[in-house]
Amino acid sequence: MTRRGMLTLAAAAILLGLLIPACMGAGSAAKPIELKTDDDKTLYALGLQIGGTLMPYGLSATEIEFVKRGLADAALGTKPEVDAATYGPKVRDIMQSHIAKKAEGEKTRSAAFLATAAKESGAQALPSGLVYTEMTKGSGATPAATDTVKVNYRGTLVDGTEFDSSYKRNEPVEFPLNGVIPCWTEGLQKMAVGGKAKLVCPSSIAYGDNGRPPVIPGGATLIFEVELLEVKGKPPATK
Repeated sequence: MTRRGMLTLAAAAILLGLLIPACMGAGSAAKPIELKTDDDKTLYALGLQIGGTLMPYGLSATEIEFVKRGLADAALGTKPEVDAATYGPKVRDIMQSHIAKKAEGEKTRSAAFLATAAKESGAQALPSGLVYTEMTKGSGATPAATDTVKVNYRGTLVDGTEFDSSYKRNEPVEFPLNGVIPCWTEGLQKMAVGGKAKLVCPSSIAYGDNGRPPVIPGGATLIFEVELLEVKGKPPATK
């Protein structure tokens, strides 16, 4: 089968799954699609990939219905109901508005967590918003912002969801300290080799309103447990 044919089949499968329930009359029971074959499951996975690109925007179920109609008309060659040249440029604005709204909600939910973290025993609430807590005191070198460091770490969201861990990969990471999020640049300069600390990072010094979808929501406060293994000095100059 040609690539063009494959994409056409994929679009048809996705559209059937999305549009049949939407087009049925009110009160009608939509018949769910059964994933019987590997092709069915593969096409469903394609739908997950396409839908995943919309997840960061926090669209409502009603808004998604409009997206479905536009997708169907474009894919099936139906005459558009609006002028794409007029409304296409507005897509970025409406999506940015959704991102900002979703991020504000996340920051509101994180505020109580940050306030509680700042009151924990041994916690230091710094002017940047970082809440720094020393867990194990180190006895080795302390890095400067221009140094390269080697660390182990675990990162979680405020609800406890783990989004990354070098411990699980069994592989410490190395990076220039001035090449990571500001929370890490600041926090690790308070550590010494052999030490371990908890960094609670508000979004303003982490990944901001955009986050890192689909794992880190926009506006998210992040919690890192970081173990400083080695300070390797300044990275080599590029020629």
